[in-house]
Amino acid sequence: MAPVRRRFTLAEWDAMIAAGLFAKEERIELIEGEILCMAPIGEPHAMCTSCLIYWFSRRLPETAHVRAQDPIRLAISAPQPDIAIARGLPQRYYRAHPVPDDILLLIEVASSSLGYDREVKLPLYAAAGIVEVWIVDLDRERVFVYRAPRDGAYTRRTIVRRGGTVTPLAFPELALPLDDVLAPRE
Repeated sequence: MAPVRRRFTLAEWDAMIAAGLFAKEERIELIEGEILCMAPIGEPHAMCTSCLIYWFSRRLPETAHVRAQDPIRLAISAPQPDIAIARGLPQRYYRAHPVPDDILLLIEVASSSLGYDREVKLPLYAAAGIVEVWIVDLDRERVFVYRAPRDGAYTRRTIVRRGGTVTPLAFPELALPLDDVLAPRE
């Protein structure tokens, strides 16, 4: 008999985290019931994420806040997007991580993880009904903007390149210049 993969539920995942089964510095996430190790974060990735946190934190209304590399709860997954803009104040999530209805925007920052973010995580976000996802492609200095999820896929995709701006659906008054979050040109 061939081996069978053992998938975990969110309750089992929560129990493992609470029991301290994983080292604090270990970068892991639960994807479709499987525990996956994430790639280390390089300097450009860390810089872009920090710039996004700084940019959004200074501009968001009090009805939303920035979460950085923290879990969100999907059906049988607990991914850790680089940025999640969630409804309400941070204190709202002391007892439970945000669920799809709480998420106004997700942002993944990618270099080596671009394929994984687009092929694995993006369909999870679409299936969960998360209204907007951006994937920052550091290598090509562009952002893929995904909107209008339906039947497990996003029906609208646009690409914004360096020099352009991108505006979140939830905050039409905000226009993020990509040059503010990409590495400076040499």
